[in-house]
Amino acid sequence: MFLVVLGAILASMHFFVWARLVKDTTRPGRARWILSALVVALAVLLIATLGLRGVVPAEIAWPGYLWFALVAYLFLVLLVLEPVRWMLRRRIRRRPAGEVPTAPEPSTSDPAAPEPDAVNRRLFLARASAVAAGAVSVGVVGVGAATALGPPNVLHVPVRLRRLDPGLSGFRIAVVSDIHLGPLAGRAHTERIVRMINETSPDLVAIVGDLVDGTVAELGSAAEPLRDLHSREGTFFVTGNHEYFVDDTASWLTELERLGVQPLRNENTVIRRGAAAFDLAGVNDIAGAERSDPPDFDRALSGRDPARPTILLAHQPVQVATAAELGVDLQLSGHTHGGQMWPFHYAVRAVQPSLAGLSAVGDTQLYVTRGAGFWGPPVRVGAPPDISVISLEQQG
Repeated sequence: MFLVVLGAILASMHFFVWARLVKDTTRPGRARWILSALVVALAVLLIATLGLRGVVPAEIAWPGYLWFALVAYLFLVLLVLEPVRWMLRRRIRRRPAGEVPTAPEPSTSDPAAPEPDAVNRRLFLARASAVAAGAVSVGVVGVGAATALGPPNVLHVPVRLRRLDPGLSGFRIAVVSDIHLGPLAGRAHTERIVRMINETSPDLVAIVGDLVDGTVAELGSAAEPLRDLHSREGTFFVTGNHEYFVDDTASWLTELERLGVQPLRNENTVIRRGAAAFDLAGVNDIAGAERSDPPDFDRALSGRDPARPTILLAHQPVQVATAAELGVDLQLSGHTHGGQMWPFHYAVRAVQPSLAGLSAVGDTQLYVTRGAGFWGPPVRVGAPPDISVISLEQQG
């Protein structure tokens, strides 16, 4: 059903873009056929890129995903221009009041007759709109690609926790999510993220899901630099929904352990600094339910000491509702990408309690990172990638 809906949306977008950029800007003939064939070819390329994800080589995935971003913004910009276009076309069709033609208008049935001025003006208007939409869309996608492919921002975020022992004041957790290793983001992407995290000298590293978009055989080499992560208390990981899109989730968890990354699968551990301590817990992603590996909050939070704070790693912010009921102090999440490409922020915000940053649900604080990578189009608009360094402080 999802693929059917997505296919219908993509078909509608391509038809609208074709109508405004090809049909309205050309006269019947060879040029229109060539441009129409190009739009169809790009649509097929996009469908192949999305439908054969993991099979399509990078040489095809790059243009396919970039066209995905470009056609989306062409559609949006042309949609915004539609009321202006409609009003200008009405003015062209209407002859000014009181104007009397001095000569009969030429017959359009005569191939030798000149084209009416109104038709010329409509063609000029359509072409001007097409140029404007193309320039804006290419500019937005270009800047968005530079943002997505550039280094993540390093954000330093102080978080005050109740019951935090003074001995843990200043404890720093580097939070990274949505790295999305795959055909467009490989080993160099991981190496840069690892280097940037190490430069912050964290006490603990938390990878909160969506690390990979492929199998260990395909991406094991790309994940290899994770073994170079350095922190005083180690690196911890919880699954995201994309970890369940591959058939070898268990193989990835084994591989991460080999690289020195400890998965928290509905379990917790105590993090100590001398006599001071807090409980670090992790739950599986919601998508795990489809693979008989669902989140289990009761198991993940069992045995914790109510006298000390609990920090929960959970991929999706929406999981905070259960965390709040169970008295978690702080949940660290990703998943949203901060919306990745405006205005899709609003769609993400409609299904998640937070898009990015620090918020609260009852007595539970929620921090959502925008993620260090991207999914689908290598484009970020209004949602720059980040690595967040959480600094724990005493409350009150």
